[in-house]
Amino acid sequence: MKQNEVTKVGLRIDVDTYRGTKLGVPKLLEIFEKHGVMASFFFTVGPDNMGRHIWRLLRPAFLKKMLRSKAASLYGYDILIRGTIWPGPVIGKKLRSIIEDTDKAGHEIGLHAWDHHKWQMKTDTMSDAELRSEIDKGYQMLKSITGKELPCSAVAGWRCTEQTLVEKHAYPFKYNSDCRGDSIFSPGEGMAPQIPVTLPTYDELVGQDGIDNDSYNDAILKMIKPGELNVYTIHAEVEGIVCAEMFEDLIVKARQQNIEFVPMIDLLNVADTPLPVDSIQNIEMEGREGWLTHQASFVEKMGL
Repeated sequence: MKQNEVTKVGLRIDVDTYRGTKLGVPKLLEIFEKHGVMASFFFTVGPDNMGRHIWRLLRPAFLKKMLRSKAASLYGYDILIRGTIWPGPVIGKKLRSIIEDTDKAGHEIGLHAWDHHKWQMKTDTMSDAELRSEIDKGYQMLKSITGKELPCSAVAGWRCTEQTLVEKHAYPFKYNSDCRGDSIFSPGEGMAPQIPVTLPTYDELVGQDGIDNDSYNDAILKMIKPGELNVYTIHAEVEGIVCAEMFEDLIVKARQQNIEFVPMIDLLNVADTPLPVDSIQNIEMEGREGWLTHQASFVEKMGL
C-alpha cells in the first residue's frame, strides 16, 4: 500500500432487537456524528422474539458461545424473556422515530429481518411463500418509514438459501450482504451483487486465543487487508451499548492507521470490472452455533 493511501472498510451495523434499536442506534448515531463516519444500518423491524433463543442453551455449541462472550451482560437480561411470555413488540412501530433519525442522518438503510428469531431458526425449512412473506413484511415496513425503496439487505444470522436469493430478486436491491467471504460477486445472472462480510464479529473473536476487550481492537485492525475487500459487522446491541466506548476507540485507532469506515455501497461503486460469478454454500463455522452462508470459492480456498 502506498504511504498515506486510505484503506476503506465497509461498516455494517446489524440491529437485531428492540433494545438495540432503542438504546444502541442513538448512541451509534452520536458516535458517528462526532467522528464524521457514515455506515450501513440493517434493521429488524417486526416482533422482537429473541428470548425464544433461550431453548438453544440446551445446545453445547450455543451455550459455549454465550458463556465465552458473556452474552447476557452484552444483550441485557430482558432479552431472555422477549417474545416468550407475551408477544414481542413490533420494533418498526414502537421505535419508528429512531429509524427515521438514522435515515435523516444520511446513513444507508437496509433490511435485516422482519422476525430475526424466526429467520435464524427456520430459514431452511420455510416454504417459498413464507420466505417471500418474511422479506416483504420487513421491506414494506422499512419502506413506509423511510419513504423510499431500500437499496440493500442482509439476512439475519448469515443464513441464506438459494430460494432466498430468488425471492430477493423481486426487489430493487443494489446489493445484498448475505454471506461470509472475501470478494464481491454475482450469485447469478441479473441478481444483485453479494458483498460478503470478511471480518469476525465481537462475539466470534472475544475469548478466543486470549483476546479480551483490551486487545480486541488491535486484533481486528490487524485483520484488515489493504487492497482487498474489508467488511466489518458490529451489532447495535453490543457496540452501541456496553462496548460503545471500545468501538469509539476503534474508530480513532483506525483513522490513525489510514483506515476509513464507509457505507457498504461505497465498496460496490469502486468495482469497475465485471463481477465474478460465484455461489453460496452453507457450512458450520468455528465460533458460531449452527450453519452460516459462505461464498463457495472462499470455502474452497480456505479448505473449510
